[in-house]
Amino acid sequence: MLIEFEGEVWRWNARRDADWFFVSVPLELSEAVRETQTYRRGFGGVRVEATIGGSVWRTSIFPQSDGAYVLPLKRTVREAEGFGLDDVVAVRLAVVDA
Repeated sequence: MLIEFEGEVWRWNARRDADWFFVSVPLELSEAVRETQTYRRGFGGVRVEATIGGSVWRTSIFPQSDGAYVLPLKRTVREAEGFGLDDVVAVRLAVVDA
């Protein structure tokens, strides 16, 4: 499964001592992932290959209470692609687990 979307970068505020940044997968695309994905890892995570700009990496997306998945954004990716808090990024996700 391959999904593409644009989303705003946001910071997880539960821990002020760490910089955890994410982009939310739109709800309708999250529902499509949930319907087609039967294998989930810890915390309900789904393994993906993420692409933003020229950066490609493997990670997991995680479900939130509102039903949307979130993609964690590594510092190395944010720095390499030059984006930060409140920026809008174009994301491509390929689900790795079948």
